[in-house]
Amino acid sequence: MILDFHTHVFPPFFRDDRAALFPHEPAFEALYRSPEARLSGVTELLRSMDEEGVERSVIFGFPWEELEHYRKHNDYIIEAVQKHPERLTGFCSFSPLSPGGLKEVERCLNSGLSGVGELAVYGSGLSSEVTEALDEVAGLCTRFDVPLLLHTNEPVGHQYPGKTSMTLNQIYSFLKANPSNRIVLAHWGGGLLFYGLMKREVREVFKNVWFDTAASPFLYSPEVYRIAGEIIGFEKVIFGSDYPLLRPQRYFKEIESAGLPPEATKGITGLNGARLLRL
Repeated sequence: MILDFHTHVFPPFFRDDRAALFPHEPAFEALYRSPEARLSGVTELLRSMDEEGVERSVIFGFPWEELEHYRKHNDYIIEAVQKHPERLTGFCSFSPLSPGGLKEVERCLNSGLSGVGELAVYGSGLSSEVTEALDEVAGLCTRFDVPLLLHTNEPVGHQYPGKTSMTLNQIYSFLKANPSNRIVLAHWGGGLLFYGLMKREVREVFKNVWFDTAASPFLYSPEVYRIAGEIIGFEKVIFGSDYPLLRPQRYFKEIESAGLPPEATKGITGLNGARLLRL
């Protein structure tokens, strides 16, 4: 099974007039102001999956601040999963700082979605206010026994739209405060995985943590797959394309060039995610 754990799809009413959303959604404007920043729907994703050999995708929207926006978007995800249950698994998204976020988690999970994410606050990163809100979300994820996918990014290197002011200690503190949650850190956890080499504490904190590969070709050389597997275990690495940012075949070529054992490749490209989702 090839499973893409990190894809974004948008309903037509967001795709057709994105500029109308900018005044009330500064994070969305920061990521999607450029016409080159693609917005795709479910139909386009399914077509891409067929072309790329992907059997199942985890789909989610955007961490909107406005309740009307994230409810509409999550409804689109719910409807897509109901129409294509054999191809799509849905997560619910919203801004962690939205006062209606917790009710939205309950609504979406009771409507058939399978997790929460990708959650992010692009303006502030993981401030104390954000982590307090995320702790409440994590509590609900524990109650429903579903994964939580969190946006992270590396604190060094080049700037790009959506890169937030975030430290590895902020990410680590959140993981340490929520040891019972199954947490997926997007974008290789901002590089936090490399601290899995430490002798004390960190490996235990990583016990219920996975790292997805979203945007990896833009961020790291292909050796990251082998090195990450050697540090944290190949079973902790989950393929995510960040569709429509990049096509899956670009990742598959890099994974192949990394010279991984066949079983590790099978795990990364599908089995690890399937096990996490308990498919």
